[in-house]
Amino acid sequence: MGEAIGVVLPFAVGVAISPVPIIAVILVLFSARARVNGPVFLIGWVVGVAVVSVAVYLLSDASDASTDDTASDTVSTTKLLFGVLLLVLAVRHFRAQRRAEAKTEPKWMASIDSLTPVKAGGLGALLSGLNPKNLALSLAAGATLAQIGATGGEAVVGLLAFIIIASLSIAVPVGFYLLGGNRAAAVLDGWKGWLSTHNDAVMGMLFLVFGVVLLGQGLQTL
Repeated sequence: MGEAIGVVLPFAVGVAISPVPIIAVILVLFSARARVNGPVFLIGWVVGVAVVSVAVYLLSDASDASTDDTASDTVSTTKLLFGVLLLVLAVRHFRAQRRAEAKTEPKWMASIDSLTPVKAGGLGALLSGLNPKNLALSLAAGATLAQIGATGGEAVVGLLAFIIIASLSIAVPVGFYLLGGNRAAAVLDGWKGWLSTHNDAVMGMLFLVFGVVLLGQGLQTL
């Protein structure tokens, strides 16, 4: 079980460090329906992470990726492709950081205050499961578990560890808001400001690191 947790841990941390979703959940926590939409956003996030990682694990395990050469090559090729994608995105973010252009808040962020609980949950699922970095890392986590031959309880522990760790960066602001009282608003606003300022630098570094990791894993198993 230790091996299963170990192989998914770096990918889970990569998903957790997601500036835009953290900013989004903080904005949700400043909205009129914060006490409902905050937890619902978190649930949507968890569902998004879980669906991608579990589905990929089940598909890879069904193909017996740990023993079948063709299936293993497919997983490795997928990792290579996502590694290249992340490196391209890293270059884009580093260039954007150097330009340091004035940025306006995206329209979907400006509309967060009026979100219904259903839309808040959908936004959480969308930001966790379908943005390029999180999609690549969730796919890699599920596929890697299948590649090492994790089954039964070991696979469940690995997937649960991935989902929990990947969700901490959203769960912490929500929990802090619900339990932190008056101090929470000021602290969360400070977090939002820092992440907004350094978003491109943080994302560029994450894309670079995990792009290299996926390329290395893909090449190693080909």
